[in-house]
Amino acid sequence: MLIITKDTLANPGILDTASLPRRFLGRVAVLPRGAGLGAWLRLTAEVQLLRYIAPLLPFVGLALVFRDLALPFTQAPLVMLIAIIIVEMRILRLSPSARARLLPAEEAARRLDALTFRARALLRKIAARRNLAQGTLHLVIEQSELARIPPLTLVSVQTDWPAPQVLNLDAEERALLAGGLFDADLSERDLLAANLSEDRYLRDITQEARGVSAHARLAAALGAPA
Repeated sequence: MLIITKDTLANPGILDTASLPRRFLGRVAVLPRGAGLGAWLRLTAEVQLLRYIAPLLPFVGLALVFRDLALPFTQAPLVMLIAIIIVEMRILRLSPSARARLLPAEEAARRLDALTFRARALLRKIAARRNLAQGTLHLVIEQSELARIPPLTLVSVQTDWPAPQVLNLDAEERALLAGGLFDADLSERDLLAANLSEDRYLRDITQEARGVSAHARLAAALGAPA
C-alpha cells in the first residue's frame, strides 16, 4: 500500500485536482519518495508501454541468436500482437467469466462493508485530530486491475473544503492508515478480489466532518484513543 500525500511523493504536483475523487493510476506517474525496490518494480508494471515491450523480448532474442529467422520475425507482426494480447488479457488480467467465479457476491459485499467501516472510523479520527467542522472527507482507495501479480493499492485522503484537494497527511495520520485499513482479516489481496469480481477498482468512502462526535474530538485533543 502506498499512501499518497505531499510528503510521500517525489512529484507532489500530481496531487493538484479540480474535482474529487482524484485518480492516479493510468493518469499520472506516481513517484514515491523513499520506496523500496519492490514498490518500484510493482509501479513499473503499471507502465503500459513496458508491458507491451516485455512479450516482444523473446522475439528479439531469437532473432539475435538465429539470424536467419530475423526477417521472418519482422514480417510477422500478427504473432507479436497475439503475444501482447495473451500477456495483457490472459496472464495479467482475468477474463469476465473468471472474475464472475472469483467470489460469491455476499462475500464481496462483506469485504466492502468491512472496508467502509474501517475507512469511516479512520476518517473520523483524522477529522477529530484536525478539528475539522466543515466539508466532506474522502478516503480514496485505488487498486490496479492487474490480477496475477502483487496488488498495488494507492490510498489518499481528499476533501472538498475549502476547495478540492488531497490532504497532506502527517506521520501520525499515515500511521493510522497503515495500521488501520488492512490486516489479516482484510488484506489488500482480499480487497482486490472483491474489486475484480465487480470490475471496479476505485473506492471513495466519505465522512461528513460535522458528523464527527464531540467525544471523538475530545479524545483526539487529549491524545487518547477515540
